[in-house]
Amino acid sequence: MTRFRRGRMPVALAATLLGAIAPPTAAAAQSDPPALTARSAIVIEASTGDVAYARRADERRQIASTTKMMTALVSRSDLSLGQTLRAAPYAALPVESKIDLRTGEPMRVADLLRALMLASANDAAVTLAVGSAGSRAAFVREMNARARELGLDDTRFANPVGLDDENNYSTAADLATLALAVRRDTFLRRVIALPRARLETGDRPRTVINRNTLVREGVANGVKTGRTTRAGYVLVGSKTRDGITVVSAVLGEPTEAARDADSRALLNWALDQYRRDRVLERGEVVATIPIRYRDTEVGVLPTRPVSRVVPEGEELDVRVTGVPGEVDGPLPAGAPAGVAIVSLGDREIARVQLVTAEAVPEAGLWLKIQDWMDGRWWIVGLLALLAVGTLVVLALRRRAAQRRRLEAERRRVSREQARAALEEQSPVA
Repeated sequence: MTRFRRGRMPVALAATLLGAIAPPTAAAAQSDPPALTARSAIVIEASTGDVAYARRADERRQIASTTKMMTALVSRSDLSLGQTLRAAPYAALPVESKIDLRTGEPMRVADLLRALMLASANDAAVTLAVGSAGSRAAFVREMNARARELGLDDTRFANPVGLDDENNYSTAADLATLALAVRRDTFLRRVIALPRARLETGDRPRTVINRNTLVREGVANGVKTGRTTRAGYVLVGSKTRDGITVVSAVLGEPTEAARDADSRALLNWALDQYRRDRVLERGEVVATIPIRYRDTEVGVLPTRPVSRVVPEGEELDVRVTGVPGEVDGPLPAGAPAGVAIVSLGDREIARVQLVTAEAVPEAGLWLKIQDWMDGRWWIVGLLALLAVGTLVVLALRRRAAQRRRLEAERRRVSREQARAALEEQSPVA
């Protein structure tokens, strides 16, 4: 196993993780959070759900027009952006936000959503609700069903508008989670970042202004304002810097100025608490494997890059495991070769397949012989010595045999010479 760390490498990679908000981490509090006037508040890092700061974030409160985040989310599930709806009857009070839709007036869903999220138009909200579910009551049931799906255990909706009702409430924590869901929708994420928008459909063109002062000032890129007598001033905000997005929620503010000041301070403070740590790069060699029969190695690469937003003062840890001690060819490039496990403290963040960087060809016979001989030279020397000894013995044996042949020949000649001499001395018969 190999373990290594990489330093800080910020990149512009934004991602939204929808789900339960993680508990606050000690590392997130690198500096003291700002003093707030809000009755309850929260700020989280969007990609991880990590809580940078929370103050009575689970306290149920009236939420005013931040209700419309759920109205938008359910409408996006039920309706297409190009669909045209006829304006539903709605008798708005003089103090309510509206775009003065005439009953039966045709308007596309995209424009209704712009009016809903920017101008906080109640008549647009009711038209979307009736157009989606057939009635306000049926739409409210859909809103509450979606809240359960998102795990918003302290949230309940009584209307699609956000008017004060004892059965229309949420918490700072739940509103932050709901905002994450809204930001996952590309169309809604773009709309909530607009200072203003022009509605081209309907009986006449209309221009709607974003009621979120921080967006108009370029301080934030979302999400939704709200205000009623019982709720006070409410703002769910978001801001992105260097690819890091944070989402805040302040509830029960006494004034619009206090709402904006608290949100601005929370967003800026939270962005200072995080950085992006990039620990695996595509094409980066994280390990090497010796190649059998050859005095060389093949690199091992991750199949995907890994980066994560982490609290300042923390680092991602990478452990490489399962890498073979040796490989043999033939082996293609991209062959599985272990796993890289990325962790933050005791939490596993990612598990990435590792693969070979290049193909490994099959070794030839000579390489295999050389490999076999490598480290075995004493055996080769012994074999050579035995071979020389055998040759010497054979040579000596050949010489001895030759001497025996010569001696035998000499004796044979001597015998023939002696026989011939005897024959010459014998009398002739």
